[in-house]
Amino acid sequence: MSFSFTDPKQDHNRPKRSFSFTEPAEVEEKLQTITELAHDILRLVAEVRRQISS
Repeated sequence: MSFSFTDPKQDHNRPKRSFSFTEPAEVEEKLQTITELAHDILRLVAEVRRQISS
């Protein structure tokens, strides 16, 4: 099984962003990284909201 992702909106002022992986373990690793980043983003958003409301 092979996966490849690229940015569908190409912006010529930015470098092309893409990544690919082929092993199921790599898929799990990428999903775990994405999950961790999402949790960090949500934590930071909550922190900013607390600061704004106080």
